[in-house]
Amino acid sequence: MPPTSRALRSQALGRLLPIAVLAASFVASAVGAALALPWLLVGAAAAGLLTELVLHRWLKQTLAMLGRLRVDATLRQALRDLLLVVGVVRIARAEREGGWTVLLLGLLAVYGLHFVSQGAAILVRRTRTLPFVTRNIDTSGLRLTAAPPALLLRRPGHRLLGFGLPATAGLLVTVATDETAWALGGIGVSLLLSLAGIVRLAAHLLPGRRALDEERALAWLDEWLAAYGPTTGMYFSGGASSAYQANMWLEPLAGLPGRPLIILRERFMVQKIAATDLPILCLPKVAHLMRIERSTLRSLIHPSNSGKTSQVLRMPGIKHAFVNHGESDKLSSCNPYAKAYDEVWVAGPAARERYALADVGVEDKDVVEIGRPQLKGIDTTAPGGPVTTVLYAPTWEGWDGQPGNTSVIEAGENIVRRLLADPAVRLLYKPHPMTGSVDPRAGAANARIQELIRAANEARPAPKTPEGPKDGAEPARLEAELDRLTAADYRKGSDEMERMLVQGTPSGGRDKAVAEATRRWEDAYWASLPADAHQIITSARPSLYSCFNQADLLISDVSSVVSDYLMSGKPYAVANTAGVSEAQFRTDFPTVRAATILTPDAEQIPELLAAARDIARDGFARARGELKRYLLGPDEPSAQSRFARAVEALSAKALEREERQLAREATSTLVPTQADRAAAARAAVAESEEERDFAADVLAPAEPDSVERTAD
Repeated sequence: MPPTSRALRSQALGRLLPIAVLAASFVASAVGAALALPWLLVGAAAAGLLTELVLHRWLKQTLAMLGRLRVDATLRQALRDLLLVVGVVRIARAEREGGWTVLLLGLLAVYGLHFVSQGAAILVRRTRTLPFVTRNIDTSGLRLTAAPPALLLRRPGHRLLGFGLPATAGLLVTVATDETAWALGGIGVSLLLSLAGIVRLAAHLLPGRRALDEERALAWLDEWLAAYGPTTGMYFSGGASSAYQANMWLEPLAGLPGRPLIILRERFMVQKIAATDLPILCLPKVAHLMRIERSTLRSLIHPSNSGKTSQVLRMPGIKHAFVNHGESDKLSSCNPYAKAYDEVWVAGPAARERYALADVGVEDKDVVEIGRPQLKGIDTTAPGGPVTTVLYAPTWEGWDGQPGNTSVIEAGENIVRRLLADPAVRLLYKPHPMTGSVDPRAGAANARIQELIRAANEARPAPKTPEGPKDGAEPARLEAELDRLTAADYRKGSDEMERMLVQGTPSGGRDKAVAEATRRWEDAYWASLPADAHQIITSARPSLYSCFNQADLLISDVSSVVSDYLMSGKPYAVANTAGVSEAQFRTDFPTVRAATILTPDAEQIPELLAAARDIARDGFARARGELKRYLLGPDEPSAQSRFARAVEALSAKALEREERQLAREATSTLVPTQADRAAAARAAVAESEEERDFAADVLAPAEPDSVERTAD
């Protein structure tokens, strides 16, 4: 749920308060050291140290903010210790005994070892970074090893705070007790901890503990590609929040004959891909990506466009199909970039006509209708029962600011109020997770809608619970089982290499086990809920498709949600907040042809509910069936089989092209061979990458503490 303005203010206060406490502790420490006030210096330094521990444990975003301001952990710790040394000189006997010199030298040694440790950590990370990342692939030939503790490898701020804590604590006690031995002892402990950490890191630099170098690792990759012999694959590149676009194609891809492969470009994305037994290969550099052209791979599907898509499209030996991650009447479903692919695969005739009308350069001969293989689990019968279950699933406001993108702002509260006014309605509210991310009005309306639903639940009589588990024990048990199946199968402190080691060849059937566990959890979850209580669903579970199966009726906006819901054949309504007439709205957006159109005041809700309850009053039943075939294609053959045939045909085109090229090479000495072209392309890419990397190294600013740049 997007945060309200009050929640945003609370979050801002939660971030700024620790910063204010830290600043105040440094000012008070400076005053205490300058005026020789041990109680003020000790109290302020202790408060700052405690705040530091809280920041590193729970407030990672505040740490990141301090890092961006260049007030990182090293600077803060050094300033704190410096003020304590001044206090020792001003207050304790160290000044008279000359012991402050020893303290200062010892403290400098602690910081010196910290920087040595940081250098060793950088070297270890470099030796543990391979030119590619894998998952579900046997990597025993790469000589991979477990990672050293994350405290040593990737968390310099945590390391300095932890290893320097004895020294800082010793200085505090010395200021309070006037006994220099406490400071000397604390510094000694810090030195021993730092030395032990350096030795631990150095052990990973020994030849026997290092993985294959880049050249031999790439040779291993070539051998694996030759042994596995991929036939088709999915190429994906994007940000962390876009992983769902690839995940929705995992099951259809796994159902293909042959040997599918998933190819990624961002290292972090390897762990964002959902549970699957398919081999995953991440190739961050373009020069290394080019190696797949020498494999048996003949076709790739693309669920989304990205800047890095053009890098793989330059391989003529592989055919490419754009499959998109959802279809709607929005302009984004007819992106001109689609003409860069060999083929564009769509669900049904509607998308074919959409491309023709958009006139963005996609030729009709390159459009292939495959249906939506993801929709096979959607029920085609309404659940029925004494209450009418209505799913309100509005989309978000979008990036383009087009009016009518979302109904939440203008119509959402009216829709919900009218639904809640009917005592025989159970409302399932599932807003788009990005609602309010661009337009604050959408976030505020979303929050008000949820308050309306909570208030309606509180005003209802005691809920009627269906037969079965009433305490939620069974859903909780099944959710724990599902979490175990989908949880990362590596320890929290592992690095990329260790994850490759433990996520080798899967035992098989994990994706099927996850699907079965998900089905059982969803059944138990819905059965455990009161039969007539409204639900606000903002988490990933239950899924949108599971909500489809619970609903008698859908209310949504112009989006792919509507197209997918048509698979069920059940009634639906679409809110018209675009400021156009109903006739124009139906003309502009074919997906609403079989829908009840809601005006912003949602006065059509009573008639909509009546049609959902009485089939005789449902005037759109036949139209929905026709629109379903228009948008999603025929029921037979199945979408999965059409998808498989399209992959086979596309791969055959790649093979035919290869045969033609070989025939030309055999009859002409002027035509460069396929190997020559591939080598030239790789050389050009490698040269451009070297120039880019050199420029980045020269121009890049010094990096702040990695702990404070990211919430590790």
